Amino acid sequence: MSIPLVLASGSAIRAEMLRNAGVQFEVSVPRIDEETIKMSIQADETGASARDIADVLAEAKARKTALKHPEAMVIGCDQILAHGDQILSKPKNPDHALAQLKQLRGERHALLSAAVIYHEGQPIWRHVGQVRLRMREFSDAYLNGYVDRNWDQIQHCVGGYQLEAEGVRLFHNIEGDYFHVLGMPLLELLAFLTLRGAIEG
Repeated sequence: MSIPLVLASGSAIRAEMLRNAGVQFEVSVPRIDEETIKMSIQADETGASARDIADVLAEAKARKTALKHPEAMVIGCDQILAHGDQILSKPKNPDHALAQLKQLRGERHALLSAAVIYHEGQPIWRHVGQVRLRMREFSDAYLNGYVDRNWDQIQHCVGGYQLEAEGVRLFHNIEGDYFHVLGMPLLELLAFLTLRGAIEG
């Protein structure tokens, strides 16, 4: 008997990636206070890294959803954008998106995409993938138009861009796995699920 899979994420992109890979799963969106968890981790004197924060948030989503689906393998995901020592979140409004993108313009930043799988009340697998990106020196006029045209989509994205859409025009170069940019270490996840027999391989 196959083990049911549950995606603990409201991200349409993550769900689409799994569907496109031929994976059968349910979606269950966890209700967690991400900002409070982030602030708590960042306030810790040990100085948690962006990688740690992504991992903790992914696990929190998987753990909470696993309480409702104890028989399933539950996949929790999170993505963090790190610019130097600063961590950027999803923009609160168009002006915030403009400010974030101006901050990143001409600069390098990193995206960290974490996934944690819970099964039978325990974390059984975790991975954090990292991509390094550098934005080009785009004009203010282009940036204003970009945010106006794309706000409905980018408000759900850390940093205020979608690389799979017009946001690709903001970039000079990208180093790393494209799936990590989209918010899930998909290849590593599929390899584990295949190894465990959760999906056919």
